[in-house]
Amino acid sequence: MKFRSITFDLDGTLLDTVGDLAEACRLMLIDLDQAPRSETEIRHFVGRGMAVLVERCLTRESAPDAELMARGIAAFQRHYAAVNGHRTEFFPGVREGLAAWHATGLPLAVVTNKPAAFTEPLLERTGIAHYFQAVVSGDTTPHRKPHPAPLLHACAALGSVPADNLHIGDSKHDIETARNAGSAVYCVPYGYNEGEPVKAADCDALVADLGVALRLAHSA
Repeated sequence: MKFRSITFDLDGTLLDTVGDLAEACRLMLIDLDQAPRSETEIRHFVGRGMAVLVERCLTRESAPDAELMARGIAAFQRHYAAVNGHRTEFFPGVREGLAAWHATGLPLAVVTNKPAAFTEPLLERTGIAHYFQAVVSGDTTPHRKPHPAPLLHACAALGSVPADNLHIGDSKHDIETARNAGSAVYCVPYGYNEGEPVKAADCDALVADLGVALRLAHSA
């Protein structure tokens, strides 16, 4: 295999976390006396990190002011810490796929826009933390995806370089991150991507699951 390291997006690629996120948003909106949002809306809001998720929940006719945003973020953080991992589910093929990728001996990392305070507990609660040699969260570097900094940080931690890395994600942000960093990128079709399905033409391959990604990588 030509790849020397593999990086994975988390929400929408490995784990379906919308149940947790929707519950935290529901409780946040109750705290702030705001109208509720549906789980479908939350699914479309996910992808650019916690602050953007909160802002999208609070945006009605206009964007929330700074005071409401601050209250919203504080409430969301409190509620999400309590529910993180409770309603999370694995996407099909992820458990088997991660085990297969791990068996290759290649170093693996997670690169996510989720804050570290929530990322590592989620990986532990779902029992997959041991697969990853590095975890790069939304606040690990000064920039979040699609800026290349998180992926560059992950490659350095894995002892690899972007040109030898394969990034696997679910969204246009993962594609942009990989392109900006100089890595190959495969995408799964089942994630969030803010309601816009990824296209095979936009990435190096559109793969049904992690197992298909591994088989394709072997032949790349």
